[in-house]
Amino acid sequence: MAESESRITFADRVVGVVMAIPVGRVTTYGLIARAMGSPRSARIVGWTLRHTSADSELPAHRVVNRIGFLSGGWHFGHPDVMRDRLLAEGVPFRDVDEYLVDLSACLWDPADVSALDWVFEYDEQTLLDDPPR
Repeated sequence: MAESESRITFADRVVGVVMAIPVGRVTTYGLIARAMGSPRSARIVGWTLRHTSADSELPAHRVVNRIGFLSGGWHFGHPDVMRDRLLAEGVPFRDVDEYLVDLSACLWDPADVSALDWVFEYDEQTLLDDPPR
């Protein structure tokens, strides 16, 4: 197998972080990007998640924007679907009829998880050399 075929891509690392988000917790696109060594790549994290199937096992519904808004809600058909999934997991909202998670009660920072160290070895230069597809 060629070296390029065995490389872990940016998208692989995003998926690894998202799979590690605990039930009942959320993280942000920016925290994922920062933990991966690319603090200015929050949008690329979002684009990566956008290209996954809403029906997959990936708990992408646990990723919100920096203020807790369900900015990825349309990926699931409607933000209500994302909100309902989070409510079923016990994620608190500022107002249950709105789309704003209470980050002070449930924010999870992937940089605090030593088991994800393999994800954090990615840097912005590598991202430029191997952009997500």
